[in-house]
Amino acid sequence: MNPVPAPTVVLVPGLRDHVLDHWQTALAARLPGSVTVPPLTDLRLSRDAQVTALHDVVSGIEGPVVLVAHSAGVHTTVHWAARHTRPVRGALLATPPDFETPLPDGHPAPHTLRDNGWLPTPSATLPFPSVVAASTNDPLARFDRVTELADAWGSRLVDLGPVGHLNPASGYGEWPRALEILQAFGCRATTGPKVSA
Repeated sequence: MNPVPAPTVVLVPGLRDHVLDHWQTALAARLPGSVTVPPLTDLRLSRDAQVTALHDVVSGIEGPVVLVAHSAGVHTTVHWAARHTRPVRGALLATPPDFETPLPDGHPAPHTLRDNGWLPTPSATLPFPSVVAASTNDPLARFDRVTELADAWGSRLVDLGPVGHLNPASGYGEWPRALEILQAFGCRATTGPKVSA
C-alpha cells in the first residue's frame, strides 16, 4: 500500500506586506515545501488580484494542498473557493475580519472593500474540510459574527479565547496551536525550538 502523500501547505496572508515575526512566517519555516502567496503592492485591495495570486500558487502544485489563511487571507480563500474547483485537503482559516461592518482606523472602509469586490462575503459551504479559528476579543470581528461565518462555510469552529487579531500586535509571533490543527489534515512539521502555547 502506498503511503498517503503529505500535502503542500499554502499560506495565504492578509492585506499586508511580509512580516518576519508573524506566525505564518514561523509556520512556513516549520513546514517543508510550504509556499506563501506573495504580497501584492499596487493591487493589494483588489479581490480579483488576490484571488488570482492564490490560484497561481495552487495551480503550480502537484498533489494535495492545505490552505492556511489569516485575516483578509480568509476572505481571499473563500472567494477563491467560490470560483475554482481545485481539490483541497483542508483549510485553517484564522481570525477572519468582518468586512461588512466598519473596521478600526487604518483599515479599509466597507465601501472601499465593496468597490474592490470583497463584498458581499461568500456564504456558501466550502467544498473542503475547514477549521475557523476565532478570537473572543478580535478588534476586527465580533466572535458571534465569526461563528456565523464558520456555520455558513460548514467549518469547525475553534475558540482561541482572547488572542486579539492573532498577529504580532496582539503578541503572536509563534502560534504552536496551528501545527496541532494542521496535523488533522496530514501536515508534518520539522522539529523546531520549543515554544509556549
